[in-house]
Amino acid sequence: MRLRSVLLLLIVIVIAYLLLMPTRIEPVAWKPAEAPSLTEGVYAENQRLKGVAQVGPSDIEGPEALLLEGDFLITGLHDGRVIRTSLDGTQRKVLADTGGRPLGLARHPNGLLVIADGVKGLLSLDAQGQLIALTTSANGVDFGFTDDVAIDKSGHYAYFSDASSRWGYGHDGEAIIEHGGDGRLLRYDFQTGKTSVLLDKLEFANGVTLGPDDAYVLVNETGAYRISRYWLSGPKAGTHDLFIDNLPGLPDNLAFNGTDRFWVALYAPRNALLDGTAGYPFVRKMIVRALHVLPAPVDKRGFVLGLDLQGKVIASLQDASSGNYSPITTVREYGPWLYFGSLKATHMGRMSLEAALK
Repeated sequence: MRLRSVLLLLIVIVIAYLLLMPTRIEPVAWKPAEAPSLTEGVYAENQRLKGVAQVGPSDIEGPEALLLEGDFLITGLHDGRVIRTSLDGTQRKVLADTGGRPLGLARHPNGLLVIADGVKGLLSLDAQGQLIALTTSANGVDFGFTDDVAIDKSGHYAYFSDASSRWGYGHDGEAIIEHGGDGRLLRYDFQTGKTSVLLDKLEFANGVTLGPDDAYVLVNETGAYRISRYWLSGPKAGTHDLFIDNLPGLPDNLAFNGTDRFWVALYAPRNALLDGTAGYPFVRKMIVRALHVLPAPVDKRGFVLGLDLQGKVIASLQDASSGNYSPITTVREYGPWLYFGSLKATHMGRMSLEAALK
């Protein structure tokens, strides 16, 4: 009888927690399209990423952004450091410590290293190691979660994302579950120092890359499983459309190889619970409360897509086996290799481009 009373009390406590625990999340109802199949078709499960090999050091945390320069990789780490390391990991140098979380890197034609920092905003690092905050707000709204950056060939503009003006770094789960559309695609003018908003109301604006001839810029919307395109030149300049929609996972960073391919890192496959409760804000609020004490039900799978210039899938690389390299949050093509970074792994990886495209 006593055990029964204790169990009943525990049930009441759990229900009360799920219903009443204070939270500032205000989920917005929406209706996602049915998730593509992972058992058949272009996204069918495979183990093509099983051959990812370690590159660089093995004792770093969260090498998210990647730049390959010569025989060295530059990456940003969880502790705020930006490091330069040899491919074998034997040589390592700390270039800067932002005091935040460097998530995106781009090299300006004048040599500046431009950093999208999830905490500090858009930064620049010169050859003497001096960090400068380029911009931290636009249209009177502070950046909450500066995520990725790309620079045009002329060095005039930096295109970057603010994943969420409402939720800061480390609260990506709340931002995506809330689906509040407070992400933005922005442009920083190096000549005037002004920042403009190109697109707003984005669902967790994430990876950013420029297309051929800088004619358009792509931005991942992680919370909507799609990639949006903003036209910069030609008859469509100033307008936007969808480059690809209804992706099979949560798109993180993306990159252009400079000629004919885009690569998209998927943090994880779509989650049936997240999709199934999209139209029920009250239930999603309870899920957020539960995630404060329970692990997120994320499929631990390496997942990368290759797209052609029309947004057609030309490669689907996966690995859900034990010990896989995941989550892959950055992928870049350099020469005969694909390089991978991860928000949570302790090293970087790579595989041959030939194996990725075969």
